[in-house]
Amino acid sequence: MPVERAVVDCGVYVDGHRLRGRFSYQKALEVIRERGSGFVWLGLHAPDEGQMSGVAEVFGLHELLVEDAVHAHQRPKLELYDELKFLVLRTVKYVEHDAAEGKEVVATGELMVFTGRDFVITVRHGEHTHLTGLRRRLEERPDRLALGPDFVMHAVADLVVDTYLEVAESFEVDVDTAEENIFTPERSVDIDPIYMLKRAIIELRRSVEPLARPLQRLTSSEEPLVNKEIRRLFRDVADHHEMVSERIAGYDDVLESLLDAAQAKVGIQQNTDMRKISAWVAIASVPTVVAGIYGMNFQYMPELEWRYGFWVLMIVLLAVCGGLWWVFRKNRWL
Repeated sequence: MPVERAVVDCGVYVDGHRLRGRFSYQKALEVIRERGSGFVWLGLHAPDEGQMSGVAEVFGLHELLVEDAVHAHQRPKLELYDELKFLVLRTVKYVEHDAAEGKEVVATGELMVFTGRDFVITVRHGEHTHLTGLRRRLEERPDRLALGPDFVMHAVADLVVDTYLEVAESFEVDVDTAEENIFTPERSVDIDPIYMLKRAIIELRRSVEPLARPLQRLTSSEEPLVNKEIRRLFRDVADHHEMVSERIAGYDDVLESLLDAAQAKVGIQQNTDMRKISAWVAIASVPTVVAGIYGMNFQYMPELEWRYGFWVLMIVLLAVCGGLWWVFRKNRWL
């Protein structure tokens, strides 16, 4: 397929302002290099290997970067190729769900950002975390866009971490609901929603926690990868990221406690059920024993020919069974 099928937008920015007109990515890079200032922002959505190879040839990307950009199964990372920086971000989206249906709680995707001296390329995989709105908001702040491709990389990272915060806030409602269900006495225990949330937490941690290392490198002043102003902006992103990581770890601890509580509650319910069953079996055993004895084919048995024997036996059985029921009831077995 032609590369244009994967292109979402391609803009040329000089002094933070977008040049009017439509540009192919080849023409956009040519215009920038002729001017000697500004940068190109090329946005791609799920390019295949042929499309990405065409972009790599124009912008001078390493073949390993092409492979990473096409096969979207990367952990968050930051790699350097001479003057080019390659940042991988995992995107997440909270999915409205019904716990009884066992559907996924979060959907994941990937965002990759390539930044060079005069270009930034964003590659998105997945149907969420669109960058169109971000591009529009940045174009309203030309003073910020004038900071160059590294600022765009920061803006994308900031957007992704903000979505982490939104997902964490939505996830808190599910955790609170699960907690309420477990500790409501009259409700039966359903562990499946907790396991579903635990699976979502694992997916969140895989997406969020590995980003700490790339952000640490981008905020470090010992080996500066971006200028001072951009480092300050990345520190704010790193603070938000740390906040999200702590909240996710907290949810994980709560869910572990809920699993323990649920298993304990299930054990108590089973013990209660067994006591009830045992009590009724004990009560039923009295008439069963009597019926078994008098069901034997012996000719001479006590009171067989007594006129009131049957009714007396019934009264005795009812009295014994009633007494057992009262004892078990008093001891909360029934």
